Amino acid sequence: MSRPTIQKLPAQTVNRIAAGEVVERPASVIKELVENAIDAGAQQIDIRYEDGGRTLIVVSDDGHGMSADDIPVALERHATSKLKPSDKGEWDLLNIASLGFRGEALPSIASVSRLTLTSQVTDANEAAEVRVDGGIASAVRPAPRLGLPGTRIEVRDLFYATPARLKFLKSERSESLAISDIVKRLAMANPSVGFTSGSQVRTSIKLPAQTDSDEGRLARLSNVLGDAFGQNAVAVDQTRDDIRLSGYAGLPTFSRGNTQHQFLFVNGRPVRDRLLLGAIRGAYQDFLARDRHPVAALYLDVPPEQVDVNVHPAKTEVRFRAPGVVRGLIVSALRRALADAGHRASTTVSDYALGRIQAGQGAYAYQRDYSPQPFAAPPPDMQQLLDGQSARVEVHDAPLAFDPATGEVPAQPQQPSQDYPLGLARAQLHETYVVAQTTDGIVIVDQHAAHERLVYEQMKQSMSGKGVTRQALLIPDIVELGETDATRILARSEELAEMGLMLEPFGVGAVLVRETPALLGKVDAQGLLRDLADDLAEYDEALSLKERFEHVCGTMACHGSVRAGRRLMAEEMNALLRQMEATPHSGQCNHGRPTYVELKLADIERLFGRR
Repeated sequence: MSRPTIQKLPAQTVNRIAAGEVVERPASVIKELVENAIDAGAQQIDIRYEDGGRTLIVVSDDGHGMSADDIPVALERHATSKLKPSDKGEWDLLNIASLGFRGEALPSIASVSRLTLTSQVTDANEAAEVRVDGGIASAVRPAPRLGLPGTRIEVRDLFYATPARLKFLKSERSESLAISDIVKRLAMANPSVGFTSGSQVRTSIKLPAQTDSDEGRLARLSNVLGDAFGQNAVAVDQTRDDIRLSGYAGLPTFSRGNTQHQFLFVNGRPVRDRLLLGAIRGAYQDFLARDRHPVAALYLDVPPEQVDVNVHPAKTEVRFRAPGVVRGLIVSALRRALADAGHRASTTVSDYALGRIQAGQGAYAYQRDYSPQPFAAPPPDMQQLLDGQSARVEVHDAPLAFDPATGEVPAQPQQPSQDYPLGLARAQLHETYVVAQTTDGIVIVDQHAAHERLVYEQMKQSMSGKGVTRQALLIPDIVELGETDATRILARSEELAEMGLMLEPFGVGAVLVRETPALLGKVDAQGLLRDLADDLAEYDEALSLKERFEHVCGTMACHGSVRAGRRLMAEEMNALLRQMEATPHSGQCNHGRPTYVELKLADIERLFGRR
C-alpha cells in the first residue's frame, strides 16, 4: 500500500467544515447574524424566516453598516474588525469585549447557502450588495439605498450545499421554537435593542427597546418571560473581586419542572454553563424539592481577562479564571436576595387557588335571577360534619400574638392592622389549616408546612451560632436499623452531635438515642433515624454532613414540626403567624411548597359576582 499524500484542502471545503461547527441549525445562523448586528451598534433588529429557517432567513439592522470595500473582506475566513493587534503586533484573545471575534460566521453561512448581503454606511448615496452561492461570491455592486444606515442579510436554501446536514434538521415547528428561544435570550441580554421576529404571516416576537437601566431590564424580562416573572422575582445585585452579579431570581414557589427557564449571561453573552447552573441549584437546594427548578435571569459582568470565551466555536461555553469565586458569588447573592424577600410567597399560588374555585358548580349555584328560599335544617350528612367539629372557630375579645423580639404575648386590637401582613387567626379548619383575616383579604396557612420552615430556620441559626440546644430523653430510644444503616449513622455520630442528636451503638444493627435537638420537641426517633440513614446513603462519602447539613436539618425539622391534625389554640395560631412574618423564606416549606395562600377581598368578591 502506497503512502498517502498530504493535501491542502480548498477554501470552499474548509469553510463547509467550519460551518459544521458554527452553523448547526437555522437558529445558529440567526444567533451569529444578530450578534454581528449588536456589535455593529444596532438599536433595532428585525428577523424574518420561513419554513423554520430552511428556505429563508432575513436579518436587518440599523447599525453602522459596511462599505463596498469592507464587504468582500468580511466574507473571508478569520476576517474581523473586532480584534486589534497591540503595538508589538500581538493579538490578544483574552480581552474580548464583543460578541463575535472569530470572523467565521459570514463565510461559514455563505458556504452552505445562497446569501445576499446588502449594507449601507452613514452619508452614502447608495448601498452595496454581494451575492454568494455555496461559497462562490459575485462582485460587489451598487444597490438601492436602505433608507437608514445598516445591513440586511438574506439567507436562502440553508444547507443546500451540504444535503447530509439538511437531513438532520427537525420539523418546522421545532426549528421555529429554537429560533424563538435564541432570539429571546439575545433580547434579554440586550434590553436597549428592539427586536421583531416571525414569518411573513405572523410576528411571534415584538419587543420594543427599553431604557438601559434596571427598570428597563426588568421590563424586557417581563415581556419575554411573562408578567408573572416580574411579580414573583427578587432583585439580585452583588459584587466580589471586580465581578458583579445582577439580575432577577424567582421566588422558590415560582418554580418549574426543568432548567429551561434559567437564563445566564456573561458580559452580555448568553451561555449554558454547568458551573453557573450548578451554583443556582446549590443556592436553591434549601428551598426546592429535587424535581423542581428555579426561574432566574442572571447577568455576570467579569473583567475580560478573567474569562475565556474562546472555548467553543458556538461561543456558548465559557471558562473562568477563578471559578470558585464566581460560584460563591452566585450562591451568596441569591441566598441574600431570597432572605430579603422574607415570608413572601409567589402570587401564582393564590392565582392557582382562585382558578381552581369554580363558582356556580356546587349544589348552591349562583344565579342572577333567583327566588329567595327559606332557611332549612341542614341535611343529616351535613349535621354529622358539623358535629364532628371539622372546622373550629374561636372568638376572643383580644386575639393574642407572639412577639419574636421579646418573647412576650402582648394584647392586640380585635381588627388586623398593617403591622401584621399575615393578619389575625380566626379559625382552624380540619385541624390542619389556619385561616387568618388581613386588612384586605384572608390568608390560609398550612400549619405543618409553615412550622417545618420555622423549625428549620431556627436549627440553621443555632448551627451557625453557639450550637443546637439538646434535650435529654428520660428513657433513651433504641432504634433497630440493620447493620449497614446503623454503621452508616454511627460513622457520622460526631457531626450529628453538633446538630443536637446524641447517638450510641447498641449491639449489632441498633442505635441508642440519648439526646435530640430541643427545637424538635417530641421526636419520632425511629422515623427520624431511618430517614437520616436514607439521606446519608445518597451522599458522597467524601462530603461531610456539615456541607450537607441543610438537607439533614430539613429532615429533622419535618419530624419535629406541628403535625397536620393537631388542634391549635388561638394563641398558638397567632404565634405561628407572627413567627412566619419574622422568619426569612417562610413563604415556602423545605420542599418548595407554599406555606400559605393569600386571597384578596377584591378577588373573593369577584368569585361571588360582587365585582
